[in-house]
Amino acid sequence: MPTFELNLSDDVYADFQQLADSEFVTEEQAAEELIASGIEAYNVSVVDDDPRDEMLDGAENNMFDTAEDPGSLEDDRL
Repeated sequence: MPTFELNLSDDVYADFQQLADSEFVTEEQAAEELIASGIEAYNVSVVDDDPRDEMLDGAENNMFDTAEDPGSLEDDRL
């Protein structure tokens, strides 16, 4: 297993030690799981494949693009 060295501020290290003592069996397990969780959270990509969104966007755009003046005087002539 690869190893690496990491420099943390005293505050962050104290928080890490407290979390490791209360939630994990060893500091190694804590470090591995927390880093893996952070990587997984960092690599999240939001995919919005809801076709209704595109349909609504298109309808809104069409509504404003084709709107005419409803109070036009020429429409009132007989």
